[in-house]
Amino acid sequence: MSFSSIPAAATRSADVTDEAAEFEIEPGTVVDRRTRRWYAVTVFALLALGAGVLTRESGLLLTSAFGIAFAGYGQVTSPPPVEVSVERSISDDAPDTDDTVAVTVTVRNESDRTMPDLRLVDGVPPKMTVAEGSPRLATALRPGEETTFAYSLRARRGRHEFEPTTILTRDASGATERRGTVDAPDTVDCEASLPSQSVSFPLRSQTTRHTGRFPADTGGPGVEFYATREYRPGDPLNRVDWNRTARTGDLTTVQYRVERSVSVVLVVDARQAAYAAPAPQARTALDAAVDAAGHAYVSLTDAGHDVGLTALSPTECWLSPGNGDEHRVRAREFLSTEPALSPSGPDAETSLYAAVQRIRRRAPTDAQIVVFSPLTDDRVAGSAIRLDANGHRTTVISPDPTADDSVGHRLAGVRRSLRIADLRQRNIPVVDWDGTEPFPHALARWDGGSR
Repeated sequence: MSFSSIPAAATRSADVTDEAAEFEIEPGTVVDRRTRRWYAVTVFALLALGAGVLTRESGLLLTSAFGIAFAGYGQVTSPPPVEVSVERSISDDAPDTDDTVAVTVTVRNESDRTMPDLRLVDGVPPKMTVAEGSPRLATALRPGEETTFAYSLRARRGRHEFEPTTILTRDASGATERRGTVDAPDTVDCEASLPSQSVSFPLRSQTTRHTGRFPADTGGPGVEFYATREYRPGDPLNRVDWNRTARTGDLTTVQYRVERSVSVVLVVDARQAAYAAPAPQARTALDAAVDAAGHAYVSLTDAGHDVGLTALSPTECWLSPGNGDEHRVRAREFLSTEPALSPSGPDAETSLYAAVQRIRRRAPTDAQIVVFSPLTDDRVAGSAIRLDANGHRTTVISPDPTADDSVGHRLAGVRRSLRIADLRQRNIPVVDWDGTEPFPHALARWDGGSR
């Protein structure tokens, strides 16, 4: 519960004639503003007074007197003070993504004056949307009286803080309004939920020295036939192809496809350009990329691979490749609360050169890279090409944020398609994904591309 009482010394007045004007209200202050509500009455009263003087009509003089009295009342009265308490109740302060969160707000008049016209706008977190109801209230409250209203929010990934509640009071005349804020701090932490089931994720052929579950392009001990070669002294006798020896008299050794584990680094494009969306209320490409990274993490770790997480962002963030229950908890926290993946976007420009250098410096030398990017410009495509050329076999997962409702949007879609085609020509697999559909469906349709 939060209570705000603004001292008189903190009140400032503003002679504003535009009733639609907005104020940036500093915490701890209120702003008084004159409205135009009585301007027409004042003008009418003055005209009636002038006409009454000229015509010596007592009725006009009496009418002008009443008009001037009403206008004067509006000028000498003042609105009630912004002394209210706001208590906010949240049904779930740690919801899952896309859950509905019910918010109940109780407002109480803590002053000793009646508030005949009280208006309130609750401080909804900027990146959360109202799913049902309204965060606005218009009512009247006597001293000590309270009222309650409710609305629902749609949970989005990340940490969301409620902003101060805006309060507006007017007296009975409505000639002056008083605006202030009540700080009622509350937070909603929405963690990204990792999928419970894994899907087949497209990794490229790998050659490492660690035995695991992923087939590599090398021969050795294993279960799947790979090739035969000439017998060498010291080869195990159980790997000699005795049938061929019986037919030809030559000694040959059977090689099997070796299964290797893979270190994978999932890289989320978190630049400002990655916050594009096909429509104002649609999910951004960044949110789609985080969702896809969660699917990829579960699939790859379930397959026995070590998986790390990072982002292309102004600030450095890194979760080293790993596996196991503890690492999965850290991965979920990374995708949910890492500032670099904030739903609001970065405040500074991202140096892709510095971000790529950080990845090259910290990633294992034989790690594969999976880049999640909408490919809205050439820069990330170029970074993927450089990473692949430097020995990190790279795959690109690209949620499509483009639309076709205008010539400019269609042109952006064509340019993105050309970037995808260029990457594929360079033997870099690209999963072109409509971010509005479930990510496993996109993987199921993918033909494998370049491996």
